[in-house]
Amino acid sequence: MTGPTDPASPTAMSAPPAFEAREPEGTAPLPAPGDADADSRTRRIRRIRRALAAVAVLAAGVIATAALNSGSRHGYLDPRTTDPFGSHAVAELLKERGVTTRVVTTAREAADAAGPRTTLLVTDPDRLGATQRSVIRSAIDLSGGRTVLLAPSSHSLTDLSPGVHTAGDADTEHPDPDCTLPAATSAGSADTGGGLRYTTDLPRATACYPSGGHPTLLVLPTGPTGGDTVLLGSATILLNESLADEGNASLALQLLGSRPNLVWYLPSLADSDPDTAPSGEDKSFLELIPAGWSWALLQLFVAAVLAALWRARRLGPLVTEKLPVAIRASEATEGRARLYRKADARDRAATVLRAATRERLSALVGVPHTQAHDPAALAPAVSARLTGEPRDVTALLFGTTPSDDAALVALADHLDALEREVRTS
Repeated sequence: MTGPTDPASPTAMSAPPAFEAREPEGTAPLPAPGDADADSRTRRIRRIRRALAAVAVLAAGVIATAALNSGSRHGYLDPRTTDPFGSHAVAELLKERGVTTRVVTTAREAADAAGPRTTLLVTDPDRLGATQRSVIRSAIDLSGGRTVLLAPSSHSLTDLSPGVHTAGDADTEHPDPDCTLPAATSAGSADTGGGLRYTTDLPRATACYPSGGHPTLLVLPTGPTGGDTVLLGSATILLNESLADEGNASLALQLLGSRPNLVWYLPSLADSDPDTAPSGEDKSFLELIPAGWSWALLQLFVAAVLAALWRARRLGPLVTEKLPVAIRASEATEGRARLYRKADARDRAATVLRAATRERLSALVGVPHTQAHDPAALAPAVSARLTGEPRDVTALLFGTTPSDDAALVALADHLDALEREVRTS
């Protein structure tokens, strides 16, 4: 479109100053569409980069934590675990006494490793399925070594130790040995209470650490090859946090260190049998969470709090930055005029011109700033300051949108003339 607002024409050169001179105070300049889109994209990209950086930091922290703890946190009763509920301490003490500890996770591995010079420790007999219990029972009968079963209930006793039954929970935390077993008499009182008690009519069974008349530790001769089976009602004596209490360390070392080799069987989920698991042995959700995740969650929470504080408040004063390019006011005005002309934004241009004129006139005629855009308040006050022929001030200040560019230029001229007349009146 060519017309009076063409930048190359003299009229266009005069129109932009009129637009700028009558811009309302406090009104932000109209940005170029391309520049606004570019700024929006830049801000969006920066926000995405910050979010990705925060996620990367959190992920790196989690991976580093997992890597650092991968060699020492393997769960409850694991000889590699240094947590309070692990068993790393007893494994180290056995190592100092020449006992080699091997960790296995399947019943077949445990049975293959069993032998006359081996102690087989089953940490969770109740988790085993029927097939796995049968494999372990065969190893007990044929190995000629020692088998230690930790807190087996009636669910597993039927297969692993026939003739032994549970007698409820023990009510004594530190019972005395009260038996002739050398390992018990030399250890003294130990933390065998707090778990299960047993009862049996089998001959040659050695019952130790009674609680309420029923033993919490049973030693049974097994098979024709000279082996034995130890039933321990509580695993407390093997835990890191309680190994130094009472005679726990002595009892644990003598029960597990009677042979030069120790097979530490940690049943995996693959060895469990959901169909035969007792309904009363169901574990809660928190008990199913692997050890070490509580620390990872705590670290994630602390990192999230620090990130929130970082994003919520700036540290230090704002830093000013020099603009790479200084744009003169005349160039900005001319560019804005070209945008108006290119978009045929006569309505926007007329609104800006009239609003700026109304605000300046209200200050000249004494109308409050809050009523500067009220025709009933501003038009009579302006008309009272005019001399000569009557004019329709309301139509000039609050009229319709100009129909073409020429009418827009004429409106700018009339508004300029009206303001000059009020100023000089």
